[in-house]
Amino acid sequence: MARLLATSGFLRGGSSCAPGSVLLRTHSSAGGDPEYLHRSIVPTMHFQKSLPRLPVPKLEDTVKRYLSAQRPLLDDGEFSKTEQLARHFQNGIGKQLHEELLLQDQQNKHTSYISGPWFDMYLCARDSIVLNSNPFMSFTPDPRPEYNEQLLRATNMTVSAMRFLKTMRAGYLEPEIFHLNPAKSDTQRFRRLIRLVPSSLSWYGAYMVNAYPLDMSQYFRLFNSTRIPRLNKDELVTDEKGRHLLVLRKGNFYVFDVLDKDGNIVPASEIHAHLGHILSDPSPAPEFPLGYLTSENRNTWALLREKLMDNGNQEVLQKLDSAVFCLCLDDFSITDRVHLSHNMLHGSGMNRWFDKSFSIIMTEDGTAAINFEHSWGDGVAVLRFQNEVFKDSTERPSLSPQSAPGTADSSAAVQRLTFHLDDSLKAAVSEAKKKFDALVGSLTIETMEFKRGGKEFLKTQKLSPDAVSQLSFQMAFFRQYGQTTATYESCSTAAFKHGRTETIRPASTYTKKCSEAFVKSPSKYSSAELKEMLHDCSKYHGQLTKEAAMGQGFDRHLFALRYLAAGKGLTVPDVFQDPAYARINHNVLSTSTLTSPAVQLGGFAPVVPDGFGVGYGVHDDWIGCNVSAYPSRDVKQFVQCVHQSLEDIFKVLEDKRVKK
Repeated sequence: MARLLATSGFLRGGSSCAPGSVLLRTHSSAGGDPEYLHRSIVPTMHFQKSLPRLPVPKLEDTVKRYLSAQRPLLDDGEFSKTEQLARHFQNGIGKQLHEELLLQDQQNKHTSYISGPWFDMYLCARDSIVLNSNPFMSFTPDPRPEYNEQLLRATNMTVSAMRFLKTMRAGYLEPEIFHLNPAKSDTQRFRRLIRLVPSSLSWYGAYMVNAYPLDMSQYFRLFNSTRIPRLNKDELVTDEKGRHLLVLRKGNFYVFDVLDKDGNIVPASEIHAHLGHILSDPSPAPEFPLGYLTSENRNTWALLREKLMDNGNQEVLQKLDSAVFCLCLDDFSITDRVHLSHNMLHGSGMNRWFDKSFSIIMTEDGTAAINFEHSWGDGVAVLRFQNEVFKDSTERPSLSPQSAPGTADSSAAVQRLTFHLDDSLKAAVSEAKKKFDALVGSLTIETMEFKRGGKEFLKTQKLSPDAVSQLSFQMAFFRQYGQTTATYESCSTAAFKHGRTETIRPASTYTKKCSEAFVKSPSKYSSAELKEMLHDCSKYHGQLTKEAAMGQGFDRHLFALRYLAAGKGLTVPDVFQDPAYARINHNVLSTSTLTSPAVQLGGFAPVVPDGFGVGYGVHDDWIGCNVSAYPSRDVKQFVQCVHQSLEDIFKVLEDKRVKK
């Protein structure tokens, strides 16, 4: 089990496989069945019952890891004080809280110790979910340009999404598995054998051949789900009876059924006709576009939603909440990657409903992306959905450019939703728009592509591509600001039942030493010495990654202990009142990696006002990143510094290679 590495969880982020691991993809087929993606011979939830439980780390290990992460951020005096507080916590109230956490964990074997607190953390947050929570992942264009026409691609993606829904609910969706020895486990023979093993033992059967099933408990929230604003704590609602798609265009809302009364997918030609009907609707944008309300402060939105309900909008809101998903059709084309990022992360706000579990956004040129609400789940489930929809819609599209037009009566099938707004609600929409415009207007995004090399070359140097990317961010920040700062990299713990994410802390004493050497005094060191520093950084980062993936980080454990203390009404323990604790959790660099053939680009906003949001991907022969910041940070300079850092690293590596 200890060999399983991370999928980086796009807490705000995505998913990447460990070196040498293979994510299970379907080898079974739907036999041409237009209703399903495929028919796995292993049931979708076959491994769920026997998944191992997320371990609660030993308190002494957590304190040790916490102090190691604090060391590069503090001077000697600060560190001495933080160490004293941490040891006092470990031997005092922390010990008591840890024992209670273990007891609670034993009494709740159906879930993980972090699941409840983590849901609460998201659902109790009162800030707007726009920029503060929802990330985006954009689809790679269809390799055949003629299939990227907006109406055609929207139809094909909608059908593929419904195939995913039906495949999952029928139990035909391949279970999500990491294969560390694909020759043994990614085979039909393995599947035929493992399906015969009782679900209470199936995980152990997979483990015997180095295959690691992942938690799939979040998947049911993909469809028919929404986040409902409530005072002080929001609510997640799923209504699987909904058969309709929610479509937004020019701030207008439309619904039509994509499943018939028997649960079959509505013919693709009819979906095409209905979407065409919406695209040709001459209705102007509403004067008060309701989508802006989903970008409001959650308590403000909760009160406004109650007012909407009282104003006779119960039925229309129920249609929004229970729709299978949301499709946003935008009336313009994408000009470049920065425009793509802004549009898919927030857009104008008019043509979005940010509370839905996910929205597929499609622009006029067929550029598509998923924007998803983050409280219900992490990148693993969303990325699986995106991968399957991309694969199915490009390899087995339901319609082609030559398909005959449908003859459906769209005027009867498509319903345009209308809202009853009084003056106070109209004023609230106008106020929400004003806040939204100010918020997103302050966000700057820059993208970077480093073309000198990528994953392939770094592996020949026996370096972790992720470690090198993270080091380039450390070096860039040091080059720009002359210091090391709190850094967050998300890592999925989906190898465990109800696992969510753990934090990798990439800023280490190794990266600090390496950054100082490369930036301040490279001439003092030989290429061999600099390369040795790179290997030290890579080795330590690999250790942190393995620990996080195995649930052995320190962040979630400390979070759970603090949550437990608050729930008991205890005084906040001193370790959590330490300015150094606040500083390490003020993540100036928030990072997440995302590499998939289905994904062109992913991104998110900074998690603190003076931070950077860094979405990045390491490809075979290039490295890319998508960086966001607010006005207090110069994002353009940071991106240039990242590029320069990678240049410096590769120069050293190539110099060493030449000498061989």
